[in-house]
Amino acid sequence: HRAIEIEEVPPPRRLAPFTAALALRTLDEESGEPLASGRFVVLHDPAGQIGWNGEFRLIAQLRSAIDPDMGRDPLLAEALWSYADDCLAEAGAGYHDLTGTVTREISESFGGLRLRGSAFAAEIRASWTPDSPDIGAHLVAWEDLMARTSGAVAPRFLEGV
Repeated sequence: HRAIEIEEVPPPRRLAPFTAALALRTLDEESGEPLASGRFVVLHDPAGQIGWNGEFRLIAQLRSAIDPDMGRDPLLAEALWSYADDCLAEAGAGYHDLTGTVTREISESFGGLRLRGSAFAAEIRASWTPDSPDIGAHLVAWEDLMARTSGAVAPRFLEGV
């Protein structure tokens, strides 16, 4: 079982006249261990900005520990980016101008009193313009993406394997 905690945090300055930011954490409910963390930032400029193609821009980031098999999958980046699009569509969050990156991280531990082995993580950074000022569905979509990435929902590209 997993839970997502959300808290308001100081927003970035100077990116837009009006800003808001949330920090999100996906926790294992039994152990309390963090599984994923991220940010969701809302930018609003009534005059719009070049490249936004609208008055609002959403910026989101997440970092999640991932299963070693998932971390070794050569299609990981494409699958995670597809999740972002799927989550937005499934939440009914109309958007355009979606851009971003997916980064895979593999950490190898050496030395010390106990062998920790390898750790795998993925980071997704994205920004997009919502089709309307109603951004609730966009936050729901990002929460869903965090849950899927951290393993709260079986990854689609591994289902049936």
